[in-house]
Amino acid sequence: MQHLDTAQARAESGVRPPRFAYQEVIRQAQGVISGVPFVSASDDHNDSAIWRDAQDKVAALLERGRINERGAELLLADTRNALTEALQPEYQRLIDWLQDDMPNTEENPVGISRHAGGNDYYDYLLWFHTTTDLSAAQIHQIGLDEVARITAAMDNVRERVGFDGDLDAFFDFIRTDSKFFYPDTDAGREAYLAQARDYLAHMDTKLPDYFGLLPSIDLEVRRVEAYREQAGAPQHYMRGSAETGRAGVFYAHLSDMSAMPKNELEAIAYHEGVPGHHLQISVAQQATDIPRFRNQARFTVFTEGWALYAEWLAAEMGAYEDPYSEFGQLVTELWRAVRLVVDTGLHAKQWTYEDAIAYFAETTPVPMNTIRIEVERYMTIPGQATAFKIGMLHIQQLRAQAEAALGDNFDIRGFHDEVLRGGAMPLFLLERRIQAWITAQQDIQQEAPQSELQAN
Repeated sequence: MQHLDTAQARAESGVRPPRFAYQEVIRQAQGVISGVPFVSASDDHNDSAIWRDAQDKVAALLERGRINERGAELLLADTRNALTEALQPEYQRLIDWLQDDMPNTEENPVGISRHAGGNDYYDYLLWFHTTTDLSAAQIHQIGLDEVARITAAMDNVRERVGFDGDLDAFFDFIRTDSKFFYPDTDAGREAYLAQARDYLAHMDTKLPDYFGLLPSIDLEVRRVEAYREQAGAPQHYMRGSAETGRAGVFYAHLSDMSAMPKNELEAIAYHEGVPGHHLQISVAQQATDIPRFRNQARFTVFTEGWALYAEWLAAEMGAYEDPYSEFGQLVTELWRAVRLVVDTGLHAKQWTYEDAIAYFAETTPVPMNTIRIEVERYMTIPGQATAFKIGMLHIQQLRAQAEAALGDNFDIRGFHDEVLRGGAMPLFLLERRIQAWITAQQDIQQEAPQSELQAN
């Protein structure tokens, strides 16, 4: 197993992830090899997710006439052998090594700056994830400025809803009042998914006023599969396929409903669905006038920057009629601003894991379990979390430039289509693209009066 060999080599040189990373990998690895066929079938053991998926796929081949009964038997037998004789031993080897090496890990570490060359490596990661030359100090300050701006907007909402107490008390109210959460039951989970579908269906009716390019790929909303579900983990999107007709999926982790507040759901639905990830990624996949690799290109600063911009744009499109949903959008934006502060704090300013958690908890109403998962992510994927807000701010800045240059002739549909039609790209290429579009629109404006004069 190459990843295990790499981890062992790094551990020998003193480079290890924090203890929580070992614990989470063990949990997930054990989940993969739990259930049938890794144990004998019984009332206490259900089929593992990977074995259930294999059986479903073989059944589908049989139903379509691609194989016969004997072929299905052979396929399943080969699959069972591969799982129990190849996959299971390797996963168990990984689990055993992680458990043995865990005493050598740190429980409350600082970021990668603790390693030789860590600061230079972090500078590289910031460039890689943001596609900009912004330094850690600059990103940290942008985060602090955005936290202050968004916090003021949140306080404004608190005043408008007539809450009797300061913003900290309002945060506590949002975190704890039962009206902001669905029941921790199967019915509550289905209600969460149904509400997300309703938000997205309503947004579908508004899209043509803001976009010329729209997705032809379907969008589904689902709960994350049990074997990989993690309490409090953020929702995510799995791209569909324009070629096969496979739907895109907005996945939600719903094992702990106390970590899934209602007031943030609307913004999250727009982020993961439309006009966020599903629209942006599907439009790129559907494009026929760009090279194939650009249909599938992935630049976090573009895709996540766009999705965060989409949350903000939804307000302009007439969403967030409930002020608590408006507050929820501000919470999710504050969350991404806090990431700028925390990520750079961990990896460039000697913050510890617990320092980062304390700042996050003091600054946002995000549930503590979610905060811990978030900080663990920043610690183990340095720089990635900075891409969201940097990307959003850049798209907003490009739009402001276009509006200033084109005035009354600015076309919001045209701007959005130009951002999306080329697929995901680094910010410096997006800037070049939008500046060219602005110039082309200005040329059209200049030619129009001449054409009108000739016609007269």
